[in-house]
Amino acid sequence: MNANPLLQGALLILLSEWMLVASGIIIRQLSDSLPTEVLVFLRNSLGLLWLLPWIIRRGRRELPTQRLHLHLLRALVGITAMSCLYYSWANLPLAQAALLKQTSPFFVPVIAFFWLGERINAAVRWAILVGFMGVLLILQPGSGALEWAMMAALAGAALGATAKVCIRSMRSTESPQQIVFYFALFGSCLAAVPAWQNWVMPMGTDWLWLLALAAASTLAQLLLSRAYGLAGAGTLGPFTYASIPFAALAGWWIWDEAMGLWTLAGMGLVFMGGMLALKGQSRA
Repeated sequence: MNANPLLQGALLILLSEWMLVASGIIIRQLSDSLPTEVLVFLRNSLGLLWLLPWIIRRGRRELPTQRLHLHLLRALVGITAMSCLYYSWANLPLAQAALLKQTSPFFVPVIAFFWLGERINAAVRWAILVGFMGVLLILQPGSGALEWAMMAALAGAALGATAKVCIRSMRSTESPQQIVFYFALFGSCLAAVPAWQNWVMPMGTDWLWLLALAAASTLAQLLLSRAYGLAGAGTLGPFTYASIPFAALAGWWIWDEAMGLWTLAGMGLVFMGGMLALKGQSRA
């Protein structure tokens, strides 16, 4: 008996989001001894190591592509987004970093409008407004509490949305494995220069953490790609918000992190806006 594709997709999304939170925990663990630039470079280069069995078995047949320029663009945008997000994971409460990462759905329709000419319907416009009201509550720009790490997280979400639109433009010809491979390959090359300028040699158990980071991040991408092959983004999108309670629980359990009332209210608005955006995009 075949499993329900929606149920399969939802479970894959939940596992993917847990892998992303695990990545955030590892980044927090390593951030005291290794700079963000080194973490980004080693995450991508070690990610290639985890992809090696697939490359050996099927690479000759599946890796050739006519869209190298889009893979390179996606890697450039994606590596910049990753650097911003890694910095936020290292410097913000875990749940707050996870939440700001989830503002990406509010940027996607705007970028797709300018890049791909996709229309933004009224429901999505309202969703974007509600979502950014939540972001303002979290950032509290008039309170003097605005942090560079928050701005980096927001920039990472916007750049991550740009990378997603880039992937959308490639989805008709490129497989998930191709997209993940070329991102890791070009990402390693692009991240090598800032890593070399800020190089710190990992010591001892740092290498085990780095291998776990590369494995968790690569697996999260593959699970996400597989999930969206089973059901639509509008249907599965709400499950991506599972990273927020996952991160809140992990932050409380490991570092005794708590969140203020304004942050919780902002989280509620961001979640509501995200649901409206996904519903509006699904209708479109």
